[in-house]
Amino acid sequence: MASKSSQIKPDDFDGGGPRLNPNDEKKHHHRYFFHSLVVLLFTIFTVACLVRIQGVDFSGETQYMTPDYLEMMWKRTDFLRQVVETGYNFIFTDADIMWFRNPFPHFHLDTNFQIACDKFNGNPWDMKNAPNGGFIYVKSSNQTIEFYKFWIKSREVDPRKNEQDVLNRIKFDPFVRKNIGVEIKFLDTVCFGGFCQPSKDLNLVCTMHSNCCIGLDNKIHDLKIMLEDWRKYMSLSESERRSQPTTWSVPQYCG
Repeated sequence: MASKSSQIKPDDFDGGGPRLNPNDEKKHHHRYFFHSLVVLLFTIFTVACLVRIQGVDFSGETQYMTPDYLEMMWKRTDFLRQVVETGYNFIFTDADIMWFRNPFPHFHLDTNFQIACDKFNGNPWDMKNAPNGGFIYVKSSNQTIEFYKFWIKSREVDPRKNEQDVLNRIKFDPFVRKNIGVEIKFLDTVCFGGFCQPSKDLNLVCTMHSNCCIGLDNKIHDLKIMLEDWRKYMSLSESERRSQPTTWSVPQYCG
């Protein structure tokens, strides 16, 4: 999802207003689609599609940490660099993340780079949090543009590492904060959970990521269960949701 920073305000996404109840939220979900950009690097299921970028085949399932996987992840990061360079703010979300609520009320207002976590330790400023590049909110600025350039350049030091591993290294580099001026903040897994560290309260969750999961079949299995958990939750009345806090029955095959 991308928005031109000079044209779109947070209020356009209901981010500046009060939280909508679940029934009203359904009426507003269409707003996101007017500002969405879908990037397809590889296909799954039954769609026959061949995608090649500079000689790399991204069709079918790409195995974790293989050369094609690494190339795909770095091409993705470079594409996001191009997005911020054009002046667009964006939310990047992996295809294996389920959205349940509007995330904008839960973003920090005092930073221009926010990222989800595999593990969150309770402090959004702590660089010891384990970031996950599958969900990122970035505001276009000179700082974020330079940060993406530095991130991609840093691959040369660790050519066999993926973009997330390199981010885990450079987040501690004083150059990032002192010279580039980017202030990284980490998103709480209470609202932005995943299989690594599931959000415990379905009354608060915005997104859930099938991270810490290797194998497409395992992901699909647990994503189906997660969706069924949400359907059961949505079938409850408001009073039942408040009085009977529910949580996920996943991960099962993942984790």
